[in-house]
Amino acid sequence: MTCENPYTGVPVRSLQTMLRELSFHYPVIPRLIPDGIFGEHTLEAVMLFQREFHPPVTGQVDHGTWDAVSALFQSVRPGLSPPLPCRLWPGNGFAVAPGEDSVHLYPVQAMFRGLSQLLEGIEDAPVSGTHDAATQANLRYVQRSAQLPETGLADQATWNALARLYVLFVTFAQSPRLLREGWLDVP
Repeated sequence: MTCENPYTGVPVRSLQTMLRELSFHYPVIPRLIPDGIFGEHTLEAVMLFQREFHPPVTGQVDHGTWDAVSALFQSVRPGLSPPLPCRLWPGNGFAVAPGEDSVHLYPVQAMFRGLSQLLEGIEDAPVSGTHDAATQANLRYVQRSAQLPETGLADQATWNALARLYVLFVTFAQSPRLLREGWLDVP
């Protein structure tokens, strides 16, 4: 199979998709936008792939090149896939009141520990699974910040607000680029 101009379509788009995914693992391969057209950028990516992984460099995608791209793509694919989402809060209608113990408070309290390093108003407290005074105060802080009723209950709306805060201030704050470029101005 030769994929050179003027060839277009699904095989070319598949090739571009595999090369694009490989570019995240091997920066020598340029990042393509799969459009189904074997143009200059695709030719460059194929030639660089051939140079690094499957000589000779011809720019043509014969069966050997296709198989080499496909095999390398399959070998790194598990590392390229995003993690499966994990639903940590049971859902609407579920709440943990002060004084109660719940396994669902462990991730909540762990998130508070991370946030306490970055946000004034979040208390650093142990991860115990018990809805103690510190957990209640931290939940009220999140509720106040999200303009929710300040009940101190751990519920779905509060979980959603906490998860957004955690992603914004802890997950993104771990990116040195965001801090260096001033995207995050953490008190």
